[in-house]
Amino acid sequence: MLVDYKNDIYSLSEKCGNYIDRIDLDKQNREILALDELTKNDDFWNDQDRAKNILKKINSIKKRIEPWQELKAEVEDLTTLYELAVEEDKPEYEKEIKDILKNACEKYESLELRELLSEENDNCSAILNIHPGAGGTEACDWGEMLFRMYSRWAETKGYKTTVLDWLDGDGAGIKNVTVLIEGEYAYGRLRYESGIHRLVRISPFDSNARRHTSFASVYVTPDIEDEIEFEINPEELKIDTYRSGGAGGQNVNKVETAVRITHLPTGLIAACQNERSQLKNKNLAMKMLKSKLYDHYKKIQDEEKEKENPEKKDISWGSQIRSYVFQPYTMVKDHRTKVEVGSIQSVMDGAIDVFLDEELKLLRLK
Repeated sequence: MLVDYKNDIYSLSEKCGNYIDRIDLDKQNREILALDELTKNDDFWNDQDRAKNILKKINSIKKRIEPWQELKAEVEDLTTLYELAVEEDKPEYEKEIKDILKNACEKYESLELRELLSEENDNCSAILNIHPGAGGTEACDWGEMLFRMYSRWAETKGYKTTVLDWLDGDGAGIKNVTVLIEGEYAYGRLRYESGIHRLVRISPFDSNARRHTSFASVYVTPDIEDEIEFEINPEELKIDTYRSGGAGGQNVNKVETAVRITHLPTGLIAACQNERSQLKNKNLAMKMLKSKLYDHYKKIQDEEKEKENPEKKDISWGSQIRSYVFQPYTMVKDHRTKVEVGSIQSVMDGAIDVFLDEELKLLRLK
């Protein structure tokens, strides 16, 4: 006898329909047609930047709607197959129906998560800064552990990581690190990692084997595109040069190629020592500062809008968001979503999607 999949199939069909209605596929397709018409103009490539932006917009819309159109067709075919199997009493179709349903549900979960990454700049690469708190060597070591965790996570996603600024700790770990994580939706996935991360463990640097608590701040900003207009007054900048402290060739520690730029009104700082050229480091630092300022002022605007919604969770830079406990038990707990993971080693090896996904759903789902 055929297993009853009716409720599961119809539920999936309803959920897909609700999302497709929200996306408004007809409207999206009309926009593609309108943009396609622009590409047919004889003077289309006269302004190459505008042309590239139009093509980018077309591809972006297609990448969003085509998977939903494909899933809609799959669910419709599945519904037809199931109804046929019931009508003709074909239990031999059960395995095929079960496999298609499982695959369609997985696609829906993936697309639903992607829809949550639809805010401005979510598709950008991310600039991630880690700064250990007070605590000397123990805190610096914790900062480097977090750097390794995010690097491992980025590697599993196929993202490229580039260290832009690195300051060694006094004996171990890091005092500060800034890393560019390049890849589609890197910022959207990591944006809610901004905050204070807390470590509890028996310190390997304590001869008495006492338990220590350390803190490190993580700050994530989007690597915004060059076409976004954001003016910075040169008179509000303080620019310092210094000798690079890491690997980088014969100029390291000999020539002041590293650059640190401070935005005086906000106190925001961007530094870069990755390149051998001072000019290249300055340009990269300016780009990082631009991203930080853009993010800073956007958050101020968002806070003003959200004053009428006091129940929304605080995701500010100064919030303690997660605890990592090595002793007397092992557990990683997110204080916002209440998600707990017992395998702390897997988390430190980059398995943080369980936290990223849940936080994204908590803050975006209506």
